[in-house]
Amino acid sequence: MQAATLDRTFAALADPTRRAILARLASGPATVTELGQPFGLRQPTISKHLRILEEAGLIRQGKDAQRRPRELVVGGSLQDIDAWLRPFREQWERRFDNLEGHLATMTKRTTKKERP
Repeated sequence: MQAATLDRTFAALADPTRRAILARLASGPATVTELGQPFGLRQPTISKHLRILEEAGLIRQGKDAQRRPRELVVGGSLQDIDAWLRPFREQWERRFDNLEGHLATMTKRTTKKERP
């Protein structure tokens, strides 16, 4: 995974409007007009957001000749981000597992001390 690709993807995801567009596209393709409606944005503004998402490899233009809907790209950049985040997630999962074990030990000790 190239740093430039990762940077471009994270930059695209940094904007709340673009994240909302991705969330909407997770339920299926949508036109530029449909994607812009919830935000009250004019077409040039929503088109700019879509271009950034396309350049980051997160969405693509569909094949419907007249409507030109956008759709979420399954895999690609999102998989790259997931792969990049995996070591961090695994580290935190190990830490939470260790904490859970420690708390269970502490609970057992406290329970033994309280018994008459």
